[in-house]
Amino acid sequence: MDKITFIGAGSTVFAKNILGDCMFIPALQHFEFALFDIDEQRLKDSETLLNKLKHTTNSRVHIAPYRDRKEALRGSKYVINAIQVGGYEPCTITDFEIPKKYGLRQTIGDTAGIGGIFRTLRTAPVLLDIANDMQEVCPDAWFFNYTNPMAALTKIMKEEGGVKTVGLCHSVQSCVPELLDSLGLSTENVQSTIAGINHMAWLLEIHQNGEDLYPEIKQRAAEKQQHPHQDMVRFELMQRFGYYVTESSEHNAEYHPYFIKSQYPELIDRYNIPLDEYPRRCVEQINNWKAVRSQLVQEQTVTHERTDEYAAGMIEAMETDTPFRIGGNVMNTGGLISNLPEKACVEVPCLVDGNGVRPTAVGALPEQLAALNRTNINTQLLTVEAAVSRKKEHLYQAAMLDPHTAAELSIDDIISLCDDLIEAHGSWLPVFY
Repeated sequence: MDKITFIGAGSTVFAKNILGDCMFIPALQHFEFALFDIDEQRLKDSETLLNKLKHTTNSRVHIAPYRDRKEALRGSKYVINAIQVGGYEPCTITDFEIPKKYGLRQTIGDTAGIGGIFRTLRTAPVLLDIANDMQEVCPDAWFFNYTNPMAALTKIMKEEGGVKTVGLCHSVQSCVPELLDSLGLSTENVQSTIAGINHMAWLLEIHQNGEDLYPEIKQRAAEKQQHPHQDMVRFELMQRFGYYVTESSEHNAEYHPYFIKSQYPELIDRYNIPLDEYPRRCVEQINNWKAVRSQLVQEQTVTHERTDEYAAGMIEAMETDTPFRIGGNVMNTGGLISNLPEKACVEVPCLVDGNGVRPTAVGALPEQLAALNRTNINTQLLTVEAAVSRKKEHLYQAAMLDPHTAAELSIDDIISLCDDLIEAHGSWLPVFY
């Protein structure tokens, strides 16, 4: 029996979205859906939910929970990763509260900046353990990574783990519809091109019925900027640099040195920036889980509508040799984006079919966009170096190169902050020398 393995299956809603999508695909009806999570109750919840959904959809797939990760992986063709190492408590709290003592504020902290660096460092060893298991029991499997920080972890899994890896994010497929909806523009017959790095990919072209939509988008965005709204940072970036960026304003506020500045506290209100947004969301999700669990797990009938997540469509494309287009995170091998480093992980259009994932060469980005990407790539590359070498000097260098951190703190404070975070995270991190 062919197998899809979901690592982090205790993320019940996300597991429902991905594997629920797969239940609709005729070519996957003979598959086993192998579920693994370190939280036994959440694993049981996901098993119960997916079996109910299997009944609702009249699917013939086999749902199988595992308490042994290697056995969950054994013989798998596709591995979906959605883990979070350290959780909200203690690790997310640590990532936010200790930098705050230095006056360094964050919004999300899961991709870039100090929070993103330390999330990479505590996640990388777990992913490399998964890679070792895969090399032993499913060496030909594809690894679909949904865990942030996307670029650094996808690079680690591909280059250090040696498994076929593609990073998948929600921001590419949601970028254009959400932008046009927010400006009152139609989404019919729209063609677009997006490329860059994860969470900082650029809407390079957008046309509707052959007509360039950017002039209308920029005009309406300028008008909308006159009043507070939820996307002020991205609209400001578009005005200054010429192009719209894929990921949300709360994310991009901390990817750049322009928006969260202790010497300019008025910028927080001016750009409607939600500081400490990710911890707030975590608390809300924890508080809401009981009600969500009751609805999803305890009710007898569970329904599902296919989502726009990429994973199911990719697996269908590979199994049936039917082409499917995605925005994927892959290594910049051969200079897919010619003015970004080849060692970087980039987000580019990819064709998926029976041959696997084939990235598209984009060429050069507008130079100002490549320059902005490189500021984040610098930190990503040094963070990967730190994860592999376990040397503090590489960790310090990664933090010193982060645009937001460097704009706020001195070199001495950055090093002191890193040391404090290493001590606070304790055994959640490997030993650094």
